Amino acid sequence: MGIEEDRKKLERSLKPHWVWAIAFGSAIGWGAFILPPDWMGDAGPLGVIIGILLGAILMMIIGVSYGYLIEKFPVTGGEFAYAYIGFGRKFAFLAGWFLTLGYMCIVALNASALSLLAKFLFPDFMTIGTLYTVAGYDVSIMQILLSSLAIIIFGLLNIRGAKFSGNVQFIFAMVLITGIVLLGLGAIFTEGPSISNATPVFKPDQSMIVSILTILALAPFAYVGFDNIPQAAEEFDFSPKKAFALIIWSLLAAGLAYSAMILITASTMPWQELNNIINARNIEWGVGHAIESYMGRLGVFIIAAAVSMGIFTGLNGFMISSSRLTFAMGRARILPNAFRQLHPKYNTPYVGVAFTMLICLIAPWFGREALLWVVDMSSTGVAIAYFFCTATAYKYFAWSESGKKKNPKALVSPVRKVFSLLGLISSIGFLVLLLFPPMPSSLGRESYIALGVWILLGIVFYFANQKRYNDIAEKDMNYLILEKEEV
Repeated sequence: MGIEEDRKKLERSLKPHWVWAIAFGSAIGWGAFILPPDWMGDAGPLGVIIGILLGAILMMIIGVSYGYLIEKFPVTGGEFAYAYIGFGRKFAFLAGWFLTLGYMCIVALNASALSLLAKFLFPDFMTIGTLYTVAGYDVSIMQILLSSLAIIIFGLLNIRGAKFSGNVQFIFAMVLITGIVLLGLGAIFTEGPSISNATPVFKPDQSMIVSILTILALAPFAYVGFDNIPQAAEEFDFSPKKAFALIIWSLLAAGLAYSAMILITASTMPWQELNNIINARNIEWGVGHAIESYMGRLGVFIIAAAVSMGIFTGLNGFMISSSRLTFAMGRARILPNAFRQLHPKYNTPYVGVAFTMLICLIAPWFGREALLWVVDMSSTGVAIAYFFCTATAYKYFAWSESGKKKNPKALVSPVRKVFSLLGLISSIGFLVLLLFPPMPSSLGRESYIALGVWILLGIVFYFANQKRYNDIAEKDMNYLILEKEEV
C-alpha cells in the first residue's frame, strides 16, 4: 500500500461555533467554579483578576502564531506537527508527548471535579464505601464509580464522531454562560453580596507583583483548551483562515468568565473570612458554599448546573484533542500502529479515545488531592508545546525581503514576527515560573516526581518506535504529518 493510501483521513464536519465552543469550554472547565478561593488565598481578588487577564493577553499573543500555522498547515496534531516543521522529528515527539500529558491530566481532573461536586451536593451518599485516604482526602467507591462513569460516557460520545461531540459541546457552553450570568445577577440584586467584601484586593504581606506572577504562572493551565483548535483543524468544514478569530474570541470569553466568577465569589462575604470558614469546617467546595450563602439552594442548583457544564465541556474537549494528537503521532509511526486506525463506522480515532480513557480511569483511585499535584505538571507540558509553536512561527516570519535568504518560504511580516517573538518569550517565561525553584509558583516535589515518571514513559515509547519513525523518508514523513511532500 502506498503512503498516500496509507494515510488515514478524518471527516470534515466541524462548524465554526462548535470549534469555538470546544476551545472556550475546554479553557473554562471546572476551574472557574472550584478554584477561586484557592487563587484568592494566593493573590487576593484583584491579584487574581489582573493575573488571569494578563494571562489571556499573553495567550492571545501566542495565538497569533497558532492562527498562522493553522492557516498554513490545517492538519490534526497541532504542536506535534509544528515542532516537526520547525525542529524535526525528535522535537516533534517531545512536543507531542508533553502535550498529551497536559490533555490527559485535565480529562482526569475534570472527572475528579465531578465527584467533588457530587460530594458537596450529596455528602452522605458520596462517602459510602470509603476505602482509604490519600494526602488527607478520603477516597470512596462512589467517587471512583462516578468519575469513571463520566470518563467512559464521554469516551463513547467521542467515538460516535466529531460532529456529534461538537454539537453537544456548543449546548454545554451556552448553558455554562447562562449559569454565570444568573449568578452575577443574583449577586447584584440580592441582599448581602458587596464589592467591598473583595478587600484587601491583594494578599496581605505579599507584594502586588508576586501576587500577580503567582496567578500568571497558571495561565497555561487556566487557558489550555484554546489550543484544541489546531487539533481539530483537519476536521474544519470551513476555511482555516477563521481559526485566529476563533482563538481570540474563545480566550476573551474565558478571561471574562474567570474574572466574573472571582468577583462573584469575592463579593459574597469578606474573602479572607470565606477561606477561614472553608479551612475550619473542611468544606469541600468553597464556591458552592459562598453562592449558597446569598442565593440559597436555588444558587446551588444554578452553580451545580454551570460547573457540570464546565466539567462536561472539559471532558469532551480534551478527549477530542488527546485522541486527535495520538492519532497524528500514530499516523507518523512514532506511536504503535493501532493509534492510526479509524473506527469502521464513525471514522474516528477510537484507539486514541480508548487509550485516553484507560489512562484517565487510573486517576480516580488516587483521590482529588493527589490529582492536584499534576496541575502544575500539565501546565509544564502545555508551556513546552506553546514554545515549539511560537518558535516555529518565528522561523517562518521574516523582518524584510533580505531576511528571506535563510528561509525562502518565510512570510515577510515584521508585525507577526514581533508577536511570535513575544509569544516565544512568554512561553519561556511560563516555564521559568514553573520550573525555577526560587519562584513562588514553581512545581512541588510530588509534581516533579510525576513529571519524571511521564518522561521515563516517553523515553520507553520513543525507543520502542524510533527505528521505523526515523527510517521513513523525509517526503513520506512530510506527507504523513502535513499531507504535503514539501514543508
